Amino acid sequence: MPEERIVDCGRVRLNVASEGSGPPVLLLHGFPEFWYSWRRQIPALAAAGYRVIAPDLAGYNLSDKPKGVRAYHVRPLVEDLLGLLRALGLPRVHLVAHDWGGVLGWYLAANHPEVVDRHVEINAPHPRIMRRELFTNPSQLRRSWYIFYNQLPWLPERMFAHPAFFRKVLRGTSTRREAFSDADIARYEEAFRRPYARTATINYYRAAIRYPQPRIRQVDRPTLVIWGEQDRFLGPGMLVGLEREVRDLRVLRIPEGSHWVHHEFPDQVNEAILGFLKDS
Repeated sequence: MPEERIVDCGRVRLNVASEGSGPPVLLLHGFPEFWYSWRRQIPALAAAGYRVIAPDLAGYNLSDKPKGVRAYHVRPLVEDLLGLLRALGLPRVHLVAHDWGGVLGWYLAANHPEVVDRHVEINAPHPRIMRRELFTNPSQLRRSWYIFYNQLPWLPERMFAHPAFFRKVLRGTSTRREAFSDADIARYEEAFRRPYARTATINYYRAAIRYPQPRIRQVDRPTLVIWGEQDRFLGPGMLVGLEREVRDLRVLRIPEGSHWVHHEFPDQVNEAILGFLKDS
């Protein structure tokens, strides 16, 4: 099992799970998860000779949960990650990210290329393409209903406290329900029961609508996008035009994978990540 410890990143203290030694790989989870979502990737990367670093993002699980919506704007969240790398003495890392962690990963790779070696995104929308799809694609707008629902006060928190929430969100939208055991579901429920966790994590969505997002540059780091094509939240339009945002882009489509493709097809995803990292 990975070792967990609290790391002071400046603005916040982040709980960080780590395992292995060698070139560092930073794993950034999405919503509604925490570092545990990488449980099928961490041992494979560590066994292959990498030092794996998987933080709970701000607001999640054992990490600090600053109050207020603005605290979850992209800019301070990216600064948290830069502070984490400084605290760990890591000038550069390979980066693997999913969902909301992937949004932060796009900004980190694009605007701070000096700290990123190779860059992997798993079912995570590029911010500029996400905005385009929301405003021009009615199908994506329907898929993204939850973004607007999450702008409401207190109602999202109550919904996410429902006993069936994680089963519906994870198992209910997965192509392989067995990818999430009862024990896995219990771990996510425990993390979300921590004080202020539900509000903090929902505030990622609130901040994304309320405050202008930073400009994002073209990504010049080698980038692999792994995409489960049965994603109920993010449509195929998210890949259209992506080559204009990334100078060195590779895309692996997994036809039977959902938004949770790294849970459902871990061997295929791990093989793709390791093959891509070894090209460096």
